[in-house]
Amino acid sequence: MDLILKNSLPTLAKELEWLEETISFRLKDYFEQVVGAELPLMPDLRKDDSYYAQFIRYYELGEIERLVMIIALAPHLRPSIFDIFFTKNKQYDRYYAEFGGIKGDKHNGFLPTGETTAFIISGSDLIRRFELYKCFEEEHLLSQQNIVSLGFTNDHEPIWSGELIVSKEFLSNLTLNEPFKPRFSPTFPAKLLTTRLEWSDAIFESKLLKDINHIRTWINYEKEIMRNADLRRYLKKGYRALFYGPPGTGKSMTAALLGKSQNLDVYRVDLSSVVSKFIGETEKNLANIFKVAENKRWILFFDEADALFSKRMNTQSSNDMFANQQVSYLLQRIEDFDGIAILASNFKNNIDDAFLRRFQSIIYFPKPDQSMMVKLWEKYFSMYNIENIDFDRIANNFQISGGSILNVLRYCVIQTADRNNGRVLEKDIIDAIKIEFDKEGQTI
Repeated sequence: MDLILKNSLPTLAKELEWLEETISFRLKDYFEQVVGAELPLMPDLRKDDSYYAQFIRYYELGEIERLVMIIALAPHLRPSIFDIFFTKNKQYDRYYAEFGGIKGDKHNGFLPTGETTAFIISGSDLIRRFELYKCFEEEHLLSQQNIVSLGFTNDHEPIWSGELIVSKEFLSNLTLNEPFKPRFSPTFPAKLLTTRLEWSDAIFESKLLKDINHIRTWINYEKEIMRNADLRRYLKKGYRALFYGPPGTGKSMTAALLGKSQNLDVYRVDLSSVVSKFIGETEKNLANIFKVAENKRWILFFDEADALFSKRMNTQSSNDMFANQQVSYLLQRIEDFDGIAILASNFKNNIDDAFLRRFQSIIYFPKPDQSMMVKLWEKYFSMYNIENIDFDRIANNFQISGGSILNVLRYCVIQTADRNNGRVLEKDIIDAIKIEFDKEGQTI
């Protein structure tokens, strides 16, 4: 869906007026038992070019879906619209059960629940009430596009008791006229991964470049491929790849470059925040990430994936059983994910075999050979006068990763700035290499 993010606020104002009229109608119908009255007509959006109207027309949403959306949006746009539901039943000195609703921890107003939505839309009409229920099923558009959902309830309570939740993504599109970029949080433990580099800044050996370009080709032609009904029977959406190899060989950089070159957002999943010692919490944390990422064509990058995707163990205790359940759950979610999932690991053998069979690409990132090392040294130091520096000898004598070379560059830049002469000395480079070796407990 390529809809233009045009200002929706005037359109939403009309929808809110329609909602107010609908609430007024429903309350009059409930208390006064009006016979033969009809719900107010929804606003005509056929000539409206706002993002909200485009969305309505594109997905051919009807009256019930539109009411669900504007009810979910109302607490963010005009919270006083629900104040009428604080009316108490004088006979029992309590709020009306039919109105549903909850009060937030910090929000002083009335927050609509599924029951509130059912009352406004359906009243006592059970057929219409069950039509509304379909809006909250996983297969429904509002769920698939991460627009509106119902909050969780206790197992013994009615599903309608859950609060009506509009996604931050949809809210951002409507009110800020800009794509939603989720921030790292306990409910979304992932960070946007970006790079200032370009493909021309990266140096790959030929096989590695061929493997990476295979992913780029899939991204470019996925839509065309998946339009083929016969292929859709056998191929799943999305792409799964494993990047493995020593640290500092460019796995994270490559993921960032893939996203940048293909105009896709890349989110690095913080596995330390995802994995929880509490039963069920790891699956919940992962579910939040995949729910937000669904239908976005994002790249999810799981760095140091061994922590969660490691080999499943023989079940010897309850902890082993739950650890295996986490792996199985994640395996299924990644397989169902319609974007690009990239796992990064230092060692391929650490990854569970069940995962390996499901990857479309397993790509090895080797330490660069001497000729590539020379190219890396020369590229990274190209802004300085390097005529008196023998990078061939340096590359031959010192085997370090591309990431370590960047650390060497930073050290040399600081030394050059301190001397204020704009020159990099070979001695600076050797001193910095010694520091890199010290980090790993090695000596030159």
